[in-house]
Amino acid sequence: MSQPETEVSMLLQQVKDGDEEAREKLFVTLQSELRDMAGALMRGERPDHTLQATALVNEACVRLLDTEALKNVSDRRYMFGMANRAMRQILIDHARRRRTNKRGGDYQRASLDVVLDNFEANNRCQYEDLESALEGLEATSPRQREVVELRFFSGLTNEEVAKVLEISVATVERDWRLARAKLFDQLRSDDA
Repeated sequence: MSQPETEVSMLLQQVKDGDEEAREKLFVTLQSELRDMAGALMRGERPDHTLQATALVNEACVRLLDTEALKNVSDRRYMFGMANRAMRQILIDHARRRRTNKRGGDYQRASLDVVLDNFEANNRCQYEDLESALEGLEATSPRQREVVELRFFSGLTNEEVAKVLEISVATVERDWRLARAKLFDQLRSDDA
């Protein structure tokens, strides 16, 4: 294990043991790594997106650390999977509220609106539709969903994904190709 992986594992164990100082250190570590991942996703976008990505990362970290979920985390891989899902859930909740508010409420734009608008414009799909397609992928191919989460949402390379999932780079590449094809088919059929 590398130094950051070892540190995260030690912090996770200390948090499980009730160490509040370790909880704060884990928050800083998680926030830093997720911000790097969000930064990878936002590269090439308008410069003002960084703050919105940071807000998303902060909200995900707070949600994770405010729940009892960390007591069940066994390793770094599981923790980042939870963080990815937390970030996506924040966006899906916001997308649903936004859709409801647009139909008649007092709608006011928030920073996550910019993130969602940008995502939907760049990927030509509604965020809620993508989440449904990912749920379908989870049912048939859980590892492929993990690969998508780490590649697409976290911005990791094939080599980084292979290391996190402890599989070969060739397997990551195959899963990535198959998962994209399945998601494309699902999203295309949703449009029809």
